[in-house]
Amino acid sequence: MTLMQWFIFILIIQVIHGLGTWKLYIKAGKQAWQAFIPVYNAVVLMQIINRPWWWTILLFLPIVNLIMFPVVWVETARSFGKNSNIDTLLAIVTLGFYTYYLNYVAQIEYIENRSLKPKTGTGDWVSSILFAIVAATIVHTYFIQPFTIPSSSLEKSLLVGDFLFVSKFHYGARVPMTTVGAPMVHDTIPFLNKKSYLFDDHFEERNTSLINKLQLPYLRIPGFEDIERNDIVVFNQPADTLLDMNNFRPDRNYYKPIDKKTNLVKRCVGVAGDTLEIRDGYVYINGVKNVLPDRAHLQFSYLVEPKNSRFNPLVMKERYDITDGFGFNAPGSNTYYFSAISDEALAKFKNHPNVLSITPVKRPKGEPDPAIFPHDPNYNWNVDNFGPIVIPEKGKSISINIENLPLYKRAISEYEGNVVKVKGNQILINGKPSTSYTFKQNYYWMMGDNRHNSIDSRFWGFVPFDHVVGKPVFIWMSWDGKSPRWERFFTTVSGEGKATSYLIPFLILLVGYFVYSQWRARKKQNG
Repeated sequence: MTLMQWFIFILIIQVIHGLGTWKLYIKAGKQAWQAFIPVYNAVVLMQIINRPWWWTILLFLPIVNLIMFPVVWVETARSFGKNSNIDTLLAIVTLGFYTYYLNYVAQIEYIENRSLKPKTGTGDWVSSILFAIVAATIVHTYFIQPFTIPSSSLEKSLLVGDFLFVSKFHYGARVPMTTVGAPMVHDTIPFLNKKSYLFDDHFEERNTSLINKLQLPYLRIPGFEDIERNDIVVFNQPADTLLDMNNFRPDRNYYKPIDKKTNLVKRCVGVAGDTLEIRDGYVYINGVKNVLPDRAHLQFSYLVEPKNSRFNPLVMKERYDITDGFGFNAPGSNTYYFSAISDEALAKFKNHPNVLSITPVKRPKGEPDPAIFPHDPNYNWNVDNFGPIVIPEKGKSISINIENLPLYKRAISEYEGNVVKVKGNQILINGKPSTSYTFKQNYYWMMGDNRHNSIDSRFWGFVPFDHVVGKPVFIWMSWDGKSPRWERFFTTVSGEGKATSYLIPFLILLVGYFVYSQWRARKKQNG
């Protein structure tokens, strides 16, 4: 729904609330009209149920409000003496309409100074769990989100098995667009392997389903910095589908709302307004070769020919810290294919006495790859030689014609909500002939440092800003699959030079805080 549609929907909810509670407001010593005023009625209701005013804010936070509304329904019933398990159940299963029974039928009196403490241990436990979930959901949604590195596309900078804290507030926290879903999970409920949100994923019904109309439009809280070139960024994969992220359908989004698409982490090598080109695997921005931070290490594929049979590729992989696997180049061949060797490893590897030759594996310029963006036969681009291409910038216009339309059609139609059609040599945008287009948001070019083992912008194109999740800032744990990498615990993601672990200082502070808390508790107990 649009913001105006949501505004009307909220007004309708306020009327429903007012009609179902106005007598309750009077019984609590308030005025009937107070039950009908949006937002203010919630503040007054918090007074009635003896809860803090800031609960009102929680009622308007997507996902969090799915927990808070049932809590408020139950608390309202209890404020008028309805404390039984049946009353609690009715308040929840009727979606709050139990208040209509209380308002018009039940013989009730307002209990002004009721005890807010749960009467049973179970009630106390449930209350604690609910508010722990609320607090964690707020932190997860608007401040810091945990994230695990699933692939080797940024190997050396970020390793498979790194556990990150991703900042939502650096670039500005995105308000959840999917309003009905489970808290603190992404697109799947753990262990159950069930979709964690309500959304009709049939393409034909995607824009007409009542459930899908509960989607919020894109909104973002202002951040304090912009995405800069070479930043590592977490974002939703633009071309994601529910079926298989490696075999996506590049012409449309089919199955997921934006905020439920697969989270990926890549390096932003091109920002809005840049002219980007890839030459022999290296990125050039505005004609100048992009220089990566010193913690970044590009990796490419190589064919390695040994001198004799004593060559052990597994030993070589471990000794020279080669990221990805190896195999024979072809059946019966004596040449090995290594899929990811950094420049540093290559300098050492080629001097090994049992290595006869090392040959880079790169696609020559002009050799087309149909899997590469823009998936058009007129563009002879591949993973190693690509572009040049201008990255769209918010508020800036780009001339469009039949030749370059494949580069921008998806952004104009799918990401910015326009209808693009071609009639002969004429381009129609929303039914009007167009020779240029002004973009509504910034776009970015995301790539992995492991250049031959990364599904990135070379395959799906631009990443719009509304798909950006946040900025990785901290590695709190790292696990290689067998044992912890202690040297990576509590290290920063960005910065110059070798990352420094802050695990020991953290443990010292943690022990100090624990000792201080115990001392303070004993002092308070002793008076």
